[in-house]
Order: sequence, then structure tokens, then C-alpha cells
Amino acid sequence: MSVLVVAGTGVAVGKTVVTAAVAALALSRGAAVAVVKPAQTGRAPGEPGDLDEVRRLSGARTTFELARFAEPLSPAAAARVAGLPPVSVPSVALLVRELAESNRLVLVEGGGGLLERYDEDGATIADLARLLSAQVLLVTGAGREAVNQAALTLEALAHRGLGLAGLVIGRWPAEPGAAGRCAVADLEMLAARPLAGALPDGAGALAKAAFAEVARRGLGPTLGGAFDPSAFRHEVLGGWG
Repeated sequence: MSVLVVAGTGVAVGKTVVTAAVAALALSRGAAVAVVKPAQTGRAPGEPGDLDEVRRLSGARTTFELARFAEPLSPAAAARVAGLPPVSVPSVALLVRELAESNRLVLVEGGGGLLERYDEDGATIADLARLLSAQVLLVTGAGREAVNQAALTLEALAHRGLGLAGLVIGRWPAEPGAAGRCAVADLEMLAARPLAGALPDGAGALAKAAFAEVARRGLGPTLGGAFDPSAFRHEVLGGWG
């Protein structure tokens, strides 16, 4: 049994695609996998959400979206605007523990950044990870702002005594610029370990079979893939250092 919380350094860094990739690799090994989305924001009822993307890409069928709010805000703010009750982080933890009894892996995908608020008391996905004694797989972007955002998020993880399962670049560009290339070494230095993966930008648009291969190549052995951080670093940096 294992619970992994997938958190981001911010919005639009590729958390859903990384969650789908981890699920796809676990399912390919025959593991029972459950995926939980505590709160989906920015989607009206009936519209496809993040879990629809996870199901399409990975084939996962045991999925739970616990709340949905139409406004593209933090879960706490979106619930307030909608006049609806906020997400109860302890209730989410209870469900995840129950799922962990019958699934080899339970993935919990957060929204926004690590400290985005889920209720008016300020509960976050970091609090959920602490309640579950779960490690956090941190998804970051690739660019000038990525290093600062990752540094702040890693500091927040350390301050709360949370374990880091790895750092993954969720949307690696096909033609990275100088900022992206330089960020690779900086991100590894901040995490004090090699990258746990780098998924190409646009991977979420692939069909299931093609996505499975991208997941295998884009995530490291600890996540079930074959990503080689040394080879990636050499390819990206070349003569940069």
C-alpha cells in the first residue's frame, strides 16, 4: 500500500499529466490504482475535468472527485463564491486511507500550488499529506520562474516535515530556451537529488498507447519508468556545463 500526493509549484505545470503517467505505469505492472481529486475548480458540472484526463490517458477506473466548483479559484475561494461548503481535508484523508486498504497505490492530485487553501481555516494539500504521512511528488514548470517557485515550495515542504518523493518537470518544451536549460541544474540542486522525470509539453494530447510510452520514458525508476536524469541533463545542457 502506498499513498502519493501529487502537488505543484503553481497552476498549469502539468500535475494532471504527471498523475496520469504515474497511474499508467503502476497499472501496466498490474497494480490496483485509485486516484483522488479533492476539489476540481474551473469546471462546471458535466464538463470534463482532471480525472477525465487521467482516465483517458492511463486507463484508471477507480477515481474520486470529491467537490467541484465552477470558478477557476482556489477551492476555498471557489466554494465561498458558489455559496457551497468547502472541502473537508480530514474527510479526504479518511477516504484515502480506506482506498489504501484495497489498492496498491492511491494518488491524490492537488490543485494549484502546495499551499493553496481548501477551506476558510487555511487547510492545504500539504496538511493532507501530513495527515496521511504521505510523500509529495512535486511537479514544476521549466523556465526562469520555475526555480524560484520550486525553491519556495521545497522550503514549505521541509518546514512542515514532509518527505519529497521526487521533482518532475511536468511540461518540458520541445525547444527549451536558455532559462529552461539552466533551470535543470538549479532544480536538481534545490531538490538535492536528480530529477525524477520530465514529461514533454503536449503529452496530454496523446492517445493512451502513445502516452504509456511517453510515461515510461519520462518518469524515473522510483516511479516505474526508465527516465535517466544523467542522460537528460547531458542532452539538455550539452556545452552549457
